[in-house]
Amino acid sequence: MTISRRSFLSLSAAVAATAAAPGAASALASAAPGTAGAAAASPPCDVVGKITAGYQGWFACRGDGAPINLWWHWARQADQAPSISNSAIKSWPDVREYAATYQTGFPALNDGRAARLFSSYDQQTVDVHLRWMAENGIHTAALQRFNPFGAEGPTRDAVAGRVRSAAERTGVKYYVMYDVSDWHEMRSQITQDWATKMSAHTGSSAYARQNGKPVVGIWGFGFDDPQRPFSPQECQEVVDWFKGQGCYVMGGVPTWWRTEGDDSRDGFAGVYRSFDMISPWLVGRIGNVAGADDFYGRATVPDLAECTRLGIDYQPCVLPGDLQERQRAHGDFMWRQFYNHARAGVASAYISMFDEYNEGNQIAKTAATAGDVPAGSGIWALDEDGTACSSDYYLRLTNDGGRMLRGELPVTASRPTRPQP
Repeated sequence: MTISRRSFLSLSAAVAATAAAPGAASALASAAPGTAGAAAASPPCDVVGKITAGYQGWFACRGDGAPINLWWHWARQADQAPSISNSAIKSWPDVREYAATYQTGFPALNDGRAARLFSSYDQQTVDVHLRWMAENGIHTAALQRFNPFGAEGPTRDAVAGRVRSAAERTGVKYYVMYDVSDWHEMRSQITQDWATKMSAHTGSSAYARQNGKPVVGIWGFGFDDPQRPFSPQECQEVVDWFKGQGCYVMGGVPTWWRTEGDDSRDGFAGVYRSFDMISPWLVGRIGNVAGADDFYGRATVPDLAECTRLGIDYQPCVLPGDLQERQRAHGDFMWRQFYNHARAGVASAYISMFDEYNEGNQIAKTAATAGDVPAGSGIWALDEDGTACSSDYYLRLTNDGGRMLRGELPVTASRPTRPQP
């Protein structure tokens, strides 16, 4: 069983680089700090000019009725209940709004409540998640789809149906985003999956469209690691196939896609530039405000200039930070990314991720205080740095960040969102 979404790639090479990418200085000089002059190749629709959140939807529990019948993504040894010694998560969710929760092997929470977790297989869970999106300015959910030909396939199929149902009720848009990690037969199976199963979702009124075309995301082409060993030729064939199906194709690409350095393999320049939208990955690359500012100068501004030159839409990541690594700085880290994107003129952003409790980068409601986490677990709550934060704080922060990108709030380095409402 896969435990975490993706293996982190080394940041050391990127941090060690001292020379700015070609064109960065001139692009920086032309940026107008404090103004929101959003640049996009396409007009606003379901992804351009909007906030999209990556949605895993991959948690299951014994007893929830899911075909996989495991503690899917909650426990390292998934046939046994998650516990302090058998945990696959770094953050603890606030589960008070879920109709059904499942007893774990963790000790009771510090306030005495039972340590229970939710299942993404339950329709009500998905309803709650998309309602939170609708209430907090997240327009589109990018439903992650890993290799569906393995044991998790039937459960993934069912969750996709639940997301469709919830999206149609809440008004949130959604689209299928393939993650090609560890998918050995990806070249033939990804097109088969779309043709025989996932393309049916485009008939939903809630399925995201851009430029009149259904959106499909593909994450992982070109990364320099063994999880994604595909050649440029087979990756290009996949992109071309989806475009031939009339799709608008969003690419989740390496951080340094433009220069093919550090986390990018050689030979993928053409593949990257054949996507309709480019979204460079950022998790594991930065973890504080200084890193966010470095990324702004060396990546965001020249990336946007390159995409504008080529007529490609640009959707950089925004991450709240790994809570367990104490990166969040009560929202200042996340806000700095929103601010940097706004002053660069970025029109769209991809939140990574909505429900990533495995890597601690979730914005969904999370344990607010030490009383809300299992006793003795060592899991940090949102108030880890001494600032009290409500469990929905990062949802509210995302809402305000999106408003700033759209020009509904002034471009400001000072975070306007209060940690507690």
